[in-house]
Amino acid sequence: MIARCLTALALWLALTGATLAQDPPNFDRFDSFAGSVETSLEANRLPDEGFESLREALVRWREEFRAAGDINGVQIEALEAQIEALGPAPEDGTEPASLAERRAALDGELQDALAPRIAVDEAFARSDALIRQIDGRLRARQTDALFEFNRTPLDPTLWTGALTAIWDVTATIRDESAARLAVSRDRAAVWQRLSIVALVLLVVLYVVLRGPRVIEGMLTRIDGATSNHGRVLYGFLVSFANVLVAMAGLSLLNAALLSSGILGETGRAAAIGINAAILAYAVARWLAGRLFPKRAGLPSFFNLDDGQRAQARYVASGAGAVTGFVLLEEFLQAKVALAPETLGVITLPLFLLLALLLFRLGGLCAAGGRPDPGEDPAFSHQVERLSGRTIQLLAIGGALSALIGLQSLARGLLMPTALTIGVLATLIALHFALQAAYAMLRGLDEDEGREALAPVLVSLVLTLAALPIFALIWGARDSDLGEIWARFKEGVTLGGSTITPASILTLAIVFTAGYVLTRLAQGTLRNTVLPRTKMDAGGRNAVVSGLGYLGMTLAAIVAITAAGINLSSFAIIIGALGVGIGFGLQNIVNNFVSGIILLIERPISEGDWVEVNGAMGIVKSISVRSTVIETFDRTDVIVPNGDLISGTVTNWTRGNSVGRIIVPVGVAYGTDTRRVEEILREIAEGHPIVSMTPPPFINFKGFGADSLDFELRAILSDINFGLSAKSDINHEIARRFAEEGIEIPFAQRDIWLRNPEALTPTAQTKRPPSAPADPALSDREDGDE
Repeated sequence: MIARCLTALALWLALTGATLAQDPPNFDRFDSFAGSVETSLEANRLPDEGFESLREALVRWREEFRAAGDINGVQIEALEAQIEALGPAPEDGTEPASLAERRAALDGELQDALAPRIAVDEAFARSDALIRQIDGRLRARQTDALFEFNRTPLDPTLWTGALTAIWDVTATIRDESAARLAVSRDRAAVWQRLSIVALVLLVVLYVVLRGPRVIEGMLTRIDGATSNHGRVLYGFLVSFANVLVAMAGLSLLNAALLSSGILGETGRAAAIGINAAILAYAVARWLAGRLFPKRAGLPSFFNLDDGQRAQARYVASGAGAVTGFVLLEEFLQAKVALAPETLGVITLPLFLLLALLLFRLGGLCAAGGRPDPGEDPAFSHQVERLSGRTIQLLAIGGALSALIGLQSLARGLLMPTALTIGVLATLIALHFALQAAYAMLRGLDEDEGREALAPVLVSLVLTLAALPIFALIWGARDSDLGEIWARFKEGVTLGGSTITPASILTLAIVFTAGYVLTRLAQGTLRNTVLPRTKMDAGGRNAVVSGLGYLGMTLAAIVAITAAGINLSSFAIIIGALGVGIGFGLQNIVNNFVSGIILLIERPISEGDWVEVNGAMGIVKSISVRSTVIETFDRTDVIVPNGDLISGTVTNWTRGNSVGRIIVPVGVAYGTDTRRVEEILREIAEGHPIVSMTPPPFINFKGFGADSLDFELRAILSDINFGLSAKSDINHEIARRFAEEGIEIPFAQRDIWLRNPEALTPTAQTKRPPSAPADPALSDREDGDE
């Protein structure tokens, strides 16, 4: 009793708290903040960092408004239910005063409850509009900076300043280190740490420069001890281990440099940039070895010969090294902030060299997309050629931009191109490794592993997951990706229902659970419950199939309901689909309904011997749309279910397997017909599957042209053996007739020539020209001769 009271009290408190009006957001603070944002947008004086901070605050406000979008939801729903319970107001105004007052009071409460929600919607729209304006302003600034002209780096007057700037940076690093070393109290410890840094740096350089050759020797020894799939997978893992060792070494190097305390701000930036450059070269060299393998027999995305692959490896490694130097320059520029003209002179050789390497790499990619002689170009070949030409165009654009003074545009073309190639090469290497691992797990050969679907699907998922990385590489801001994700989470509104990723996920999970439960129930019925009943195989199949249809329907309904999708909102769409189904899909619907009728009425069942549309065989399966009949020639005939319902179907084993066979036989004229009848009856009664109820019947059919015709008609206990029974009876008839001396006649023909002398050579020469050349022939039939 106490437990019940506590439960009721908790429920009452929950409902009471839910019906109370929620506290709305602080609209006054937001209005003040939004006004300041609008003023900043009009002035357009804030730097990019300032606008980013304003945008972050607006995003927080917008999330607060989104969370409050259902404010007073329970109260509003209750008030609407109360108003609906009162019914519509009479048009003639004869409603009682008490009801009219109650209706007016409820309407007022409803408007009061809706007011905060309207204010939330308004504030949400305002914050969203301000976020869009800030995004547009930042994108406009980014575009202006990308196409900002500076003095061309080819101007000789800028070269001296560039050399001086390089010298000043090195001097700054030296002075910072000397100053820190001078104030250090324990110089011995500092020199000890520097010696450790030097040792770690030597190890890292050895791993980066000599590691690939060591790895290649290890892979050569692996080749003889494993399959081709093992060569691909182990080669990927062992070679990637070299990159991991380099990364670990660089991490130790950074830790040692920072712990030494001898580097200043500029020195730390230079150290981090050098580490990034080394890592970029190591990754580029590893990817080049994966994309353009040195060893024969390994899969490659490009159709290149050995010389072209070697050249592609050197070019890709060089592009990685130059990319590393550009990364070093970017780290230093973040601390030193050189003038744009000076920076353009310093980066010009790097950009030109990177453009040259990318142009050559694009040419090799395009050459790898050419099919073999006599082979039609595949879609992959076209993609490779298009990719190669695109890389070449971007390289040319970047080089020209660097020459004319568009340093930002040159950087925005060349660096993203190099990084994109690196990400794509990583995805390709992962695809080949996944393909090899899947083939090894499944025990597939090389061709089967290459055609497997699972690695392709996994690679597709990885490629989709890499799309944000490509967006960031090509200049998208983090806030842009966050905005896309926010829009994606909001979902799409269709017919008054909002479909969000969460609802789709809920729909998929609930439907999958329903599908699994339905399959389990079907398996339990098919293998455990129904075999213990007296139901035949066709009935069991009908029950299992009907349960499957019912389970799938219930799973779909429950999943849609759990996802919060209101099907009434799609009434117009469903109506339009109904019209389309009625006209365009009527045959499919007819077959579907016919399949359900077949399962309910069961005019045919699996295992029945049927004949339909001239096809005779055993029913193999009955699906929703069609029925599969396996003929006695072991071929499958697919018959639409509509034909089985509307057409004529002969079911030889409907209800039972009893059936009749007719064996015709003829005897010569003059034979004792009663004796023939006795022999045929004895033969029929002696067969093991001939039923005696009713007994076999011998029919004296009549007098034929060549024989006395009889028919042996017998009922078999299993008509499925009718063909073998006929064969056995015919063998026995031949044996018994031979013993009894009864002749089975066959037709004979005698040909008589009316004037045979007309066929002699002498008669042909003496014949007048007007005489006919064709002699008359006559036939005579004699069935006894």
